[in-house]
Amino acid sequence: MIHFDISGCERKIKELEESMNSQDFWNDIERSQKVNREIKNLRTKTDRYKKLVSEVEDIETLIDLAIEENDDSVTDEVKHSINILDKEINAFNIETLLNGPYDRNNAIVSLHAGAGGTEAMDWVSMLFRMYTRWCEDKGYEVKVLDMLPGEEAGIKSVIFHAIGPNAYGYLRCEKGVHRLVRISPFDASGRRHTSFASVDVMPELEDDTEIEIKPEELKIDTYRSGGAGGQHVNKTESAVRITHIPTGIVVQCQNERSQIQNRETAMKVLKARLLELKERENEQKIREMKGEMKRIEWGSQIRSYVFHPYSLVKDHRTGMENGNIQSVMDGELDGFINAYLQANAS
Repeated sequence: MIHFDISGCERKIKELEESMNSQDFWNDIERSQKVNREIKNLRTKTDRYKKLVSEVEDIETLIDLAIEENDDSVTDEVKHSINILDKEINAFNIETLLNGPYDRNNAIVSLHAGAGGTEAMDWVSMLFRMYTRWCEDKGYEVKVLDMLPGEEAGIKSVIFHAIGPNAYGYLRCEKGVHRLVRISPFDASGRRHTSFASVDVMPELEDDTEIEIKPEELKIDTYRSGGAGGQHVNKTESAVRITHIPTGIVVQCQNERSQIQNRETAMKVLKARLLELKERENEQKIREMKGEMKRIEWGSQIRSYVFHPYSLVKDHRTGMENGNIQSVMDGELDGFINAYLQANAS
């Protein structure tokens, strides 16, 4: 069953379009951008709904013809079509819960090692692999913006770009501290260790989003990249570090091949972080955009991944559990994301 108020959605689009005709509408840039985003999101949902309804009608027509002509040859085709359509409807029902102003945007995701030393850095590398697999399954592109390897193993921190429709809407559900419990491969005594890592998620802003950044407020440094990319990367100062002087926010990017590309990417991250800062002016908005970042240690986790003495992944916000921990680490996160969206549906 498709859960969607198509008539209410179309009424809302009409109301918003009528509001655009007022004389002073375009004087308020922030409001006009918000209205344009909302209209775009609503139209996308109505178009998707109409396409699904059309597919349902096509299957019903096929079934009616098969019954009328007593033709059993289309049974397998109908079953296959119904299975595909059922998945599309379930996905659409979840997408209708993505009502945030930036939910359709690409996402900028940061992973940072917390308490646990080398164990925590290895945990970050495991999470990075998990999110990469999830993105690949969704058809999203993943671009590493910056990575700091661990001293002995793993990754100390990594920032990556998840590019695809609704990337931010889904991945914002992952914001918080993630806890790992396992027998450490780095402990010769084979003891059980607990490690923590934080996941931070910001929306990539569209070019027309009004965030003022004055050139005189920026300090821009270039340096030689230490990442992959061949000799070209290490011989030129292609990496870029940008400091926003008024706020003290520092962003950097070294994974593109040219300084210009790294600068453009770093500016996108800075823009997202400045928006995040702006959202803090309203306590309710920051809960929707960023959540409550706690200390990366015991008692603050949103989800636990237990490899020993039993296998279980549990989300402490929704109670959602999955005993197949390997499938979760291979990117099967939709159950947790969907449960969070449903629990927080307005």
